[in-house]
Amino acid sequence: MLRFDLKSKKSPFSKGQRFVFTLVVVVACLLVSFNFSATNFSLAATAAKHYTELKFSPVSEIKLPKYERYVLENGLVVYLMEDHELPLVTGTALVRTGSRWEQAEKTGLASLVGSTLRSGGTQKHSANELNEILEQRAAAVETDIGEAAGSASFEALSEDLETVFGLFTEVLREPAFAQEKLDLDKTQIRGSIARRNDNPNSIASRELRKLIYGRESPFARTVEYATLEQISRADVVKFYQQYFHPNNLILGIVGDFDPQQMRSLIQSQFGDWKSNLQIAKNQLPEVTQANLGGVFVVNQPQLTQSSVLIGHLGGKFNNPDYPALDVMNGVLNGFGGRLFNELRSRQGLAYSVYGMWSPRFDYPGTFVAGGQTRTETTVQFIKSLQTEIKRLQTQNITAQELNKAKDSTLNSFVFNFQNPSQTLSRLMRYEYYGYPADFLFRYQKAITSTTAADVKRVARKYLKPEKLVTLVVGNQTAIKEPLTNLAAQVTNIDITIPNFQPAAKN
Repeated sequence: MLRFDLKSKKSPFSKGQRFVFTLVVVVACLLVSFNFSATNFSLAATAAKHYTELKFSPVSEIKLPKYERYVLENGLVVYLMEDHELPLVTGTALVRTGSRWEQAEKTGLASLVGSTLRSGGTQKHSANELNEILEQRAAAVETDIGEAAGSASFEALSEDLETVFGLFTEVLREPAFAQEKLDLDKTQIRGSIARRNDNPNSIASRELRKLIYGRESPFARTVEYATLEQISRADVVKFYQQYFHPNNLILGIVGDFDPQQMRSLIQSQFGDWKSNLQIAKNQLPEVTQANLGGVFVVNQPQLTQSSVLIGHLGGKFNNPDYPALDVMNGVLNGFGGRLFNELRSRQGLAYSVYGMWSPRFDYPGTFVAGGQTRTETTVQFIKSLQTEIKRLQTQNITAQELNKAKDSTLNSFVFNFQNPSQTLSRLMRYEYYGYPADFLFRYQKAITSTTAADVKRVARKYLKPEKLVTLVVGNQTAIKEPLTNLAAQVTNIDITIPNFQPAAKN
């Protein structure tokens, strides 16, 4: 037996023996590594398949997590969903409001209410005090008002739930709307107005909505310096008082909590909030397409490529044909989609290109196709988009196209339920807009039964090439083939940001 004296620095082997031993070990390791790599290479070579040959097991059936829904006596709708995976609790309150209800001359009011609801502090805690308490607990309370809904949310560790939920309640029920915070938020909005023409893609998206819905439509108008100046703190308070009532809210909470304690906490914080039975049921404005066709350009001489969008008015999610239209989206888009194959791969006109039927919950959405292309190929790009749209209406899609579009849609279905919070949010949104709780599952079944004939039928019924509005943001003089080859008249759009001129004082 060989013995090593750990205290001695002298080795029991000679220098030559040590060299031979080391050499043997190194060679052995190299042989093992080579054999392992060769085996893996051999396996990879025999197992490699083209992506079209890959077979996947069907997606398992998705079931909604257990949840509870109830209504307080004051009309507040509550959803509770337990999730004990992490010691966290999150919550969201949806408020039936939105920027579409603000007066046109005060565009930007809803956004200001949404930001200063949180940034302006509460009657009991200043904004700085709120920030300090929340930061100490790694918690958050946020608020916002968008086009069609308002929201307030919180996130907290389970052990801090009572404290954070109390602050969340204060923000909803007792906002202070501090004047200095309102002024700060206005300054930030002015900054965004000043920068709104920096991105050509943003310009294209904004201006196309105006061309489709109309410049004065609540679904397209933009905040200006002048409309911002018209908004006072009194306007903010009035807007808040009009919509923030318990019978106008849906509260959803998900996370690591005891349901009985959670119900008691909600009752203690919201139970004495008086409902308002006089809340006005605002009617949505009628939506019609403002421009039925036409070619429009935003001339930007500094650009070396064009941002192109073509589109027209679309529909709603509750249209029975929406699933077939979504399969149509799959035929047009993504790797292997018609637009990618034709405009990007074969013609080399664009790095990214898309075409989407994009519905909305309670008003008509849009169908928009577009992308970015080199300035000199602008007209060719537009014509190719038009060709592919018309081809959907005149030619049957292949079985391969249909299966790919359906499979990609159905396989992505699981991502609607990645976590309980996402699932609860969807349930709340369906209630907010009056959709059935199983709407998404009905949609899933309809996707499964969609046929190639269905796709052609909806393409012929809902895509209107003659109503497509065409918008180009780019260097008009450098476009090789003139835009007049698309239409006899090309209309220039002025995107100059209007300066605010205060009224003269007497």
